Amino acid sequence: TLDSIFNIACALDSQGKYAESEALYRECWEVRKKTLGEDHPDTLDSIFNIACALDSQGKYAESEALYRECWEVRKKTLGEDHPDTLDSIFN
Repeated sequence: TLDSIFNIACALDSQGKYAESEALYRECWEVRKKTLGEDHPDTLDSIFNIACALDSQGKYAESEALYRECWEVRKKTLGEDHPDTLDSIFN
């Protein structure tokens, strides 16, 4: 299930296996986009997780682009003061 894939991605991330976790986070993102829509909070969490994995790999330009995308959509859908929106700014 999607939750299992996500949990494995988190475990890989915790082990420092960022490229592997990125691939699974991307898989979650694709499924969530199709099933929940691009603006759903869980879909945005997937974008955020991919950005974190990219950042951990030193792929700063790619991670910044995804952090910004996540931030913009969260501002629009959740509001500027929502904790998830603020997390996007922090990273």
